[in-house]
Amino acid sequence: MATGTNIRTYYNGTWNEGDVMIMRAADHGAWLGTTVFDGARYVDGIAPDLVAHLARVNRSAEALMIRPTLTTEEMLEIAWEGLKLYPKEAAVYIRPMYWGIESGHMGILPAEADAGFALCLEEVPMAPPEATVRLTTTQFRRPVIESAVCNAKAGCLYPNNARMLAEAKRKGYDNALVADVMGNVAESATANAFMVKDGEVFTPIANGTFLSGITRARHISNLRADGVEVHECVLSFDDFRAADEVFLSGNLMKITPVTEFDGTHYQHGPVTRRARELYWDWALSA
Repeated sequence: MATGTNIRTYYNGTWNEGDVMIMRAADHGAWLGTTVFDGARYVDGIAPDLVAHLARVNRSAEALMIRPTLTTEEMLEIAWEGLKLYPKEAAVYIRPMYWGIESGHMGILPAEADAGFALCLEEVPMAPPEATVRLTTTQFRRPVIESAVCNAKAGCLYPNNARMLAEAKRKGYDNALVADVMGNVAESATANAFMVKDGEVFTPIANGTFLSGITRARHISNLRADGVEVHECVLSFDDFRAADEVFLSGNLMKITPVTEFDGTHYQHGPVTRRARELYWDWALSA
């Protein structure tokens, strides 16, 4: 079932109305999980960092040993062709995808063949600025590069995220703050995490257990340009409990303020609000 509405799918060289079926039962991606995707946003006629997201989906494909078939420039042209079918005021999620088609050695290794490609557009509203989330802990952790393709935005990683979210929901929370293999904070189940203490911003250092997000990098750059000290460092759960503000950073909603972490409450504070302002000021002027 799709997340949004008013779906359009680019597949086999043409735009199609609706949620088109794109994969066969014997495709490597269908039965062995070689699928990658990325996500960008179209809001008010702009698509911030779209090129960076399209470039990353090709890197993700290569990390899963499947062969991307389009250049960033070709995907960009396709995406804007599809976005012209939506009104300027629409909030659209842009999702390019690749999957393995043929199998190689022992059926497990993807064949050295072109991957399947589709680009899906669907209207997904932006969360209102006042929307917040509550976090808890989870027994599940982020994997490491030696045991999972942490350097790709790969579909096969997401069942673990789903377990984290399901556990959080059972505990009455919206999302989970997740540990890496060493027990330090990595990110949430769905987005990168930031905390604020005494006016300075801290975020877990990118240690290879999670994707260091494109939107995460944009917030860091914007805040530093605004004179805010931003530290990428090792952070514990106790560091987050002692924070003045906590917010999540992801492409889908850009910034989501956190109001609670397992009984520790936070304000929807001035640094979080400023980070949101800086992001949209940048996006509208880029």
